[in-house]
Amino acid sequence: MVIKMNTHLQKAVNALPENMDALLVTNTRNQRWLTDFNFEDGFILVTRKESYLLTDSRYIEAAENETKGITVLQMTGKRSEMFKKLLDANGAKSVGFEDNWVSVSQYENYKKIFEGYALVPAGKLLENLRELKDEEEIERIILAQRIAEKAFDHILGFISPERTEQEVALELEFFMRSLGAESTSFPTIAVSGSASALPHGVPRPVKLEKGFFTMDYGCIYKGYCSDMTRTVVIGKADEDMKLLYNTVLKAQTEAEAAIREGITGAELDKIARDIIDSTKYKGCFGHSLGHGVGMYIHEAPGVSGGNQNGLQKGHVITIEPGIYVKGTYGCRIEDMAALRETGVEILTRCPKELIEL
Repeated sequence: MVIKMNTHLQKAVNALPENMDALLVTNTRNQRWLTDFNFEDGFILVTRKESYLLTDSRYIEAAENETKGITVLQMTGKRSEMFKKLLDANGAKSVGFEDNWVSVSQYENYKKIFEGYALVPAGKLLENLRELKDEEEIERIILAQRIAEKAFDHILGFISPERTEQEVALELEFFMRSLGAESTSFPTIAVSGSASALPHGVPRPVKLEKGFFTMDYGCIYKGYCSDMTRTVVIGKADEDMKLLYNTVLKAQTEAEAAIREGITGAELDKIARDIIDSTKYKGCFGHSLGHGVGMYIHEAPGVSGGNQNGLQKGHVITIEPGIYVKGTYGCRIEDMAALRETGVEILTRCPKELIEL
């Protein structure tokens, strides 16, 4: 599948404000969004007339073969001279730059490279464009999620009391890579027993403890992330554990069922939080309900009490309530959902009933 990245480039051109004749893109994921080419050393220069991918000899052949709708050039000589030639050819007097991703020292260097041109902070210009995914982007997220789901099926047969948390985490990661994942979406969380009370606990070199075992993980496939969480039980769940699990499950499924175009992140968060807070676990759900997912694991929109903006077609979000009892145990269940042209689609297809191993 090849994303029509010339569409993304055109979106960027159309979004250039009047005071920005060109845009210098240095963030690698924004570069990939514009070109569908994965590289680590170079620039994208977007102008109203023509756009350029500039890189060195290590990437030049691949870039020429794998990109469309953009001029590929090998970087040679002084960068100031190279950019001046391109900017002048396109009548550009001002250059936008990704101020959210640029250090002070880089900015000082830009002032030298682009002497004579107005430097304009671009803010979240590209991030705002990336927030609403097109159908092909959603398909890539789905493919990343299918890999994660196969890893879950596999890991259920791998888990035993003799395994360590680190071994389970590494097995999840290896299995996803073996199915074509580029990397993990984020450091894998695999925490058992009392450590499951830590929402972002780090896998330990200790054997799996009895009780809840939470696995929060995902992978990147062709540039796009997946994200899922499942909590299983090592051994048998007692009545308190069943109550806690079913409370999280109810909060998760009811919030998920409420997803629709126009509902706010705050409204969704309240649905799940009210369910949990109506039980003895009030106050044990400390984080937000979810977040957007795309080329980064955490993107807009936030599914939280602070987000009063309504969901739109193209948003991909997570729904991941949890209950964490300090020093005892915790549980989280997470799915991804997309607002597509055909309606809301739950992208995660893993069982959510309580599993005892």
